[in-house]
Amino acid sequence: MGNKSLTALIVGVVLAIVAWNSFYIVSQTERAVLLRFGRIVEPDVKPGLHLKIPYVNSVRKFDARLMTLDTTTSRFLTLEKKALMVDSYAKWRVDDAERFYTATSGVKQIADERLARRLEAALRDQFGKRTLHESVSGQRDELMSLVTNSLNRAAQQELGIEVVDVRVKGIDLPREVNRSVFERMSSEREREAREHRAKGKELAEGIRADADRQRRVLLAEAFREAEELRGDGDAQAAAIYASAYGQDREFYSFHRSLQAYRESFANKEDVLVLDPNSDFFRYLESATAR
Repeated sequence: MGNKSLTALIVGVVLAIVAWNSFYIVSQTERAVLLRFGRIVEPDVKPGLHLKIPYVNSVRKFDARLMTLDTTTSRFLTLEKKALMVDSYAKWRVDDAERFYTATSGVKQIADERLARRLEAALRDQFGKRTLHESVSGQRDELMSLVTNSLNRAAQQELGIEVVDVRVKGIDLPREVNRSVFERMSSEREREAREHRAKGKELAEGIRADADRQRRVLLAEAFREAEELRGDGDAQAAAIYASAYGQDREFYSFHRSLQAYRESFANKEDVLVLDPNSDFFRYLESATAR
């Protein structure tokens, strides 16, 4: 191979390298800036095929898709100085390529760190204006909207990025607070259980007292009815005895004496001390005389 052929080959290779480095492509999912000796000459290169001067111009490309900033759990204080452990994240994307490159040198990690500090400050401010109940449930959506808008304004101005959304993944109490809350809830449940047991005991005693009262009333009524029946029976018996006495007084007197003898001599161990001339022995004397 002659010198001319070698020179032509070298020139061809150089031209090919120059031509290769003279073109670049920006895709639809990218944002780019064109630099000349490190200084921005085109701040927002559109998607497509572009020409540049090799070794004079350079291109910095950035992912324009939606990014996620997942923060570490942070401790915030509510309006009543109650501590909360908050886990949050933010969705963002590059909005101003020139400002993004100037602020972060196009490094995503730097953008995440600065955005995380801004997000923590915004959350701290919003939680500090609300009570525990409002932070957890009552005004949570409003809180997220305010944080998103505040963070987006600051991020666009400082970093050239758009904050699309901010969300809280979880809100919890610190461990020491969780323990005290658990102990307080346990004591409250024990107190409620004691109150329920006391009310149940009081109700049971009331039921027993009412049952005893009803029993006494029923027994009294039964006793009264029994006494009335007994009185009626005694009255009827007396009436029968009186009628019998009126028909045959001597027989009635004899019958009553026999009843008296039967009752008096029922117990053989009893000793009776009586006057032999008393009326008690009248019918016995008559029977002996006969």
